[in-house]
Amino acid sequence: MAQPLSAPAAPAIHRDGRLGNGGPDAAALREARLDLAACFRMAARLGLSEGICNHFSLLVPGRSDLMLVNPYGLSFSEVTASSLLVCDFAGNVLMGEGQPEATAFFIHARLHLRHPRATAAFHTHMPEATALCMTEGPPLLFANQVSLKFHGRVAVDEDYGGLALDAAEGDRIAAAMGEADIAFLRHHGVIVVGPDAATAWDDLYYLERAAEAQRLAMASGRPIRPVHPAVAARTAAQMRAEASDSARLHLDSVRRRLLREEPDFAD
Repeated sequence: MAQPLSAPAAPAIHRDGRLGNGGPDAAALREARLDLAACFRMAARLGLSEGICNHFSLLVPGRSDLMLVNPYGLSFSEVTASSLLVCDFAGNVLMGEGQPEATAFFIHARLHLRHPRATAAFHTHMPEATALCMTEGPPLLFANQVSLKFHGRVAVDEDYGGLALDAAEGDRIAAAMGEADIAFLRHHGVIVVGPDAATAWDDLYYLERAAEAQRLAMASGRPIRPVHPAVAARTAAQMRAEASDSARLHLDSVRRRLLREEPDFAD
């Protein structure tokens, strides 16, 4: 299902490593690469990836017009910090070898362009959450504590339009996302956006856990009992109060584990 980005969508590719005026601090870019590569590797470990499809992107530190993204042809388990591409929103590769996958470019470039708050954008077909994209009614029922993390933060794209192989489809998905942090794409998968890689990772991880618990409850055949709306809203606010610190600690723990068990992610 994955397809390379090709002309005329992608102009000439440059690999000279120059990012022009306003280039990022080398240390900040290195940390961004490590964070994003760690997200890819742990997503692979947890079964949140799909072949060489699916993609994560992260704005280059200090730049609103450049993103780090995985190259076409690598599985999540093969991604390293140095293999990540730096691309602009016209399809030019400014640093790295290879090119982005076509739908990665058209979804992520348009998300970052239309939603400046979306420093990180993670798109997967992770099985539990994607299963909820296939059911009638609201995908997430807010019936377990973990799901309350997402209360008031979810959008649903009801109008599946096929593969995102042009800017129009990317713009349509970005518009459907609105101001939400989580989008369930009917018949497709999910998108998580956040102000940094740690927040996006934390949301992606717990979204799949919430979906898994809901699917198990649905499989029982018994009616689902949602949390009372007032309690759900209050609990969601409590969770948001600590979300940033907790998310950073979560991703730091992922990086430590990978440094012990898969140190090549940092190459």
